This record gives sequence, structure tokens and C-alpha cells, in this order.
Amino acid sequence: MLLFNPVVIAVVVMCVLCLIKFNVLLSIIVAAIVGGLSAGMPLYVEGADNNIIDVLISGMGGNSATALSYILLGAFAFGLAQSGLGTILSRKLSQVLSGKKMFVIFSLAFIACFSQNLVPVHIAFIPILIPPLLPLMNKLKIDRRAVACSLTFGLKAPYVTIPVGFGLLFHQILVDNISQFGLDITVKDTRSVMWIAGLSMLIGLVVTVLVLYSRQREYEDIPVPGQEESQEEVKMTWRAWGALIACLVTAVVSIITKSLPYAAMAGLGTMIITGCIKLKDLDDVMHGGIDMMGFIAFVMLVAAGFGNVLTTSGAVETLVEKASVYMQGSKVFAAFLMLLIGLVITMGIGTSFGTIPIIAAIYVPLCQNIGFSPQSIILLIGVAAALGDAGSPASDSTLGPTSGLNADGQHDHIWDTCVPTFIAFDIFLIIGGVVGSAILG
Repeated sequence: MLLFNPVVIAVVVMCVLCLIKFNVLLSIIVAAIVGGLSAGMPLYVEGADNNIIDVLISGMGGNSATALSYILLGAFAFGLAQSGLGTILSRKLSQVLSGKKMFVIFSLAFIACFSQNLVPVHIAFIPILIPPLLPLMNKLKIDRRAVACSLTFGLKAPYVTIPVGFGLLFHQILVDNISQFGLDITVKDTRSVMWIAGLSMLIGLVVTVLVLYSRQREYEDIPVPGQEESQEEVKMTWRAWGALIACLVTAVVSIITKSLPYAAMAGLGTMIITGCIKLKDLDDVMHGGIDMMGFIAFVMLVAAGFGNVLTTSGAVETLVEKASVYMQGSKVFAAFLMLLIGLVITMGIGTSFGTIPIIAAIYVPLCQNIGFSPQSIILLIGVAAALGDAGSPASDSTLGPTSGLNADGQHDHIWDTCVPTFIAFDIFLIIGGVVGSAILG
């Protein structure tokens, strides 16, 4: 029975623990152990190479590059904050956006889009830009759940839709894995259909912000640590100019090398050369970066280990194989079931990038057997991978917004970020995926 598959059991356990506000990191570890045990893996057998905790630890390397990127980007972000550039930008934004509630929400979504394609710093901008804006949000009585949805939209929709920056990495992974299993495609092919996923997310954002979270919500005016309240006009200093140059260098290096660690190192190096960061303060900058992004980095590491436990157990393949029995006869139902499975897998692993290789091996031949067109196959695999990334407790697309919105301790990761983003995007992505695949054939 599908409901008793170890993948389903593990993801349900993780989600339930998170919903009752159990620590996210511990929730993932407990869920991995439960999933491994239900799949028949040993908790501990001396000399065995498939002990659950050993498999989890060995799989953590799958996100090691991501974790390193977040630590270095955290240090870069901390350096930017110390330079005063973040405060200057936030003050300017506050002046422009003051009194315009919906304009604030959708502007943040627009700004977040740049972090994926134009200046690919991913979530590192959030702890710099958002905390200084919290007093403005409080004044306008903005529901931070709407802001969480807008930020997550900016972190996801651009790379799912546009093959530039992180988007190029996502689309290339789609191309490589789908082509590997018998369907020759190019980035041009993925770009021609993945706009459906982006449009679905945009509709979800508009509906959620304008309907579910449009009402006023009261927050206390709690001082944000590290954010000084001052009415004095802020001006660009030499340190701020150095930080701005570092941002440009980071963007250029990221585009050229397609490597976030290289980009972050280049940004840090530029800030040191320009005097924005003094050598004697470098340890403080690194410690600040670890404080800012360290927890997210560790969650991503453990999430990769969790995914390794599920894939090593064979539970993912079993889940898809058993579900394929119900996919015969109706393309619409088959599409819905495939997307639902993608949602479960991505909710557990927490990354759409890591889900593609897992599902492509089974979905490509399965879709061809059912009779889906190449365009439908691309859309189904792309959407199935993106699903769950928004609402997963272990996703950087949810951890990032929480890191900024909870700077004053008034924003819950699960109930104020994960649940709203799940409603906003996963539901509409499933609808878009099913309808789109039916139209494409």
C-alpha cells in the first residue's frame, strides 16, 4: 500500500514533528531513522555498511557545496551589513515604499527574483535587507506570511522559468537527466514549457497575497538586534562603496564560474582589498556569517543525508513502481499521481535540484510508455521536482525568508513560512502541471 511506503512514512513524520514545533534539524534526523527502520535498514549492526545513521552521514556530502556556499555567502552578507550598505538600501526602500502595503510585498518578490538570475547570491540578501524593513512592515500592519510568500516566489519562480543564473543550472540538470534516460532535449525545449510552472506560481502568489493574507496583522515593535534606529539621513561612505563594488564582483564571478563559493570568496576578497573589511575583523565577519547562515547550512547537509537514506533503502523506486500501476488508462490521473509523488519526495529532500536525478530515471520511460509528449514529460518532471521545495521545512526557499522575517522573534518557520508557501505554490503548481500536461499531450 502506498501510504505505508517508507518515503511517505518518513515525510509524514518529519512534517508532523515540524508542525508541533519540534526542532527542524532533529525532525529530519528522527524522520530519517523512522524511514530507514520502516524500509528494513538496521539501526546498528557492527561491521554493516547500511546502518541508518552511517548512510545519513555519508549522504550529507551531497549538499556540502551548498552548505559551504551558504557559510561563505553568510560571511559576505555580514560584511555587507557591517559596511552599512544594507541599511542604506533599506532606508531608501522604506522611503519609496512607505504607505504602500501591497507595493512593499510585490516589490520584495521582484527584488528576490534578482537573487536568482541577475545577481545570483540566492538567500544571502534576506538577512541584510529584510530586518531593517521590519519596522515599516509593522507600521503598515503587513502580514509577514504574505511577505514570506513573496520572497519564496522570488527564490523559486525565476530559476524554474528562466535559464539564467541558478535557472541555467536547474534547466541544465533537467536536460542532462532527461536526455540520459532516452529523450534528447535541449535548454530551448525546457524553456518553452517551464513558463507554465512560473505562471502557476505567479497566480498562486497573487491569490494568496490578495485573498488569504491581505488583512492587517499586528506585531510588536521589538528592537531588531544589530539594527540601530536613527532618523539621521544615511549617506554612501567609502565602506558602502567598497561593498557595492564587491556586489558587482560577486555577480560577475558567479556568472563566469557558475560557482557560489568562488563568487563569495571574490566578494570577500574585494571587501578586504577596498578596506570595507579590515583584516583584524575578518574572524568576526566569518563568525557572523556562521551565526547568520550556519543553521541553514546544517539543515541542508542533514536533508541530503535524509534523501540518501530514502534512496539507499530503495523506497523511492518502490513508491514509483507501485504508483505506476494506478497510472494506466488516464493521462490526467497519471500526471496528478506523478506530481503528488514528486511533492512527497521533494518535501523530504528539500531541494528541487536534488529531486530531478531521482525521479527522471523512472519518470522518463514511464511517461513514454503512457504516451506523454516530450513537452509534457519535461513539464511533469520539472514541476514534480519544484513541488515541495516551497513548503518543505528543510528547503532554503523557506529557511531563507524565515531568517529575515524572524529577526525580532515574531515569525514562526513552520506556520508562518512553510504552511503559507505550501498553500500558495504547491497547490497551484499541481493544477498547472496537470492542466499543462493535458494541453501539451
